[in-house]
Amino acid sequence: MPSIQIQPDQLLNAALQMPEKEFQQFITRLFTAKASQRVPTLSERESELLLKINQGLPAARQERLNELIKKRRAETISPQEVRELKKLTAEVERFDVERLGLLTELAAIRNVPLRKLIKQLGLKPVRHD
Repeated sequence: MPSIQIQPDQLLNAALQMPEKEFQQFITRLFTAKASQRVPTLSERESELLLKINQGLPAARQERLNELIKKRRAETISPQEVRELKKLTAEVERFDVERLGLLTELAAIRNVPLRKLIKQLGLKPVRHD
């Protein structure tokens, strides 16, 4: 695409010669374009990290985990369910470790301490008990 050089005064004079409606549209487009340059955008990796960080356990697993915890508290849990609960607990712990790694990477990319990033993202600890 060929480019042309326009001096600011030439651009201003051209804009001032526009009909009012066309001028308003031009100004709107100009401010929109300038604003989009000022809004920080996420890198592809940051977007990918945020998507993974914000994923929770699949709903069915979380429900089953909650059900088993409830049974354990009520002391109605079977030995087979205890094994299932231990397996799900290990899965949750792996998930939490992975999530912490993702958060640490994102904090490094943004050059902020991990605690500050967690606060910025509004993350709260998830209770699994």
